[in-house]
Amino acid sequence: MPDFKYPMSKILSQGPLNAEEAKWKRLVKTTYLDPNGVQRSWESGEYQKRPAGINSIIGASVVTIFPKSTVIGLPGGMIDAGESPEQAAMRELKEETGYVGVVAESKGNILFNSPSFCNNKFKYIYVDVDLSLPENQEPQPELEEDEFIETFTTPVASLFSDLKRLESEGYTVETRVVAIAEGLEIARRWSL
Repeated sequence: MPDFKYPMSKILSQGPLNAEEAKWKRLVKTTYLDPNGVQRSWESGEYQKRPAGINSIIGASVVTIFPKSTVIGLPGGMIDAGESPEQAAMRELKEETGYVGVVAESKGNILFNSPSFCNNKFKYIYVDVDLSLPENQEPQPELEEDEFIETFTTPVASLFSDLKRLESEGYTVETRVVAIAEGLEIARRWSL
């Protein structure tokens, strides 16, 4: 069984996915010559639906910047056909949190969550959220039918310990959030 926790969901079955049934991802066998000329093969996964013309980036991750840097949010998702990473970031922010904002910086790093396993490349998009705007007073997520996302905020100062607590309660915390929390903790410990 997977180690994630969805309070409202119940797994009914789990098993291999036939290639004919795969909607989003597929397994790929790559045969190649290594630097020594030895033929080898590697198994990996890849997303089947990739937008064209945007340097193979398939999704956007939003680093939400609230006033006084009190909160970090990492909504994100796949880029739809015809969207730029920035447009996808703004759409995902609204869908997953209800907040609206403006792109502050889109020069963020490209993320490879597991480059040896999958071709997923996401880009960080930094977004400023003005909490004084009427539309940000009581934001309501606009989740898709198959999305079950709990939205909450936590102060940057306690992000690392809050994630440890959530993990001890049985939640699996997404890689990008853990990376930011670990970076902040390293900076704190080393007084950077």
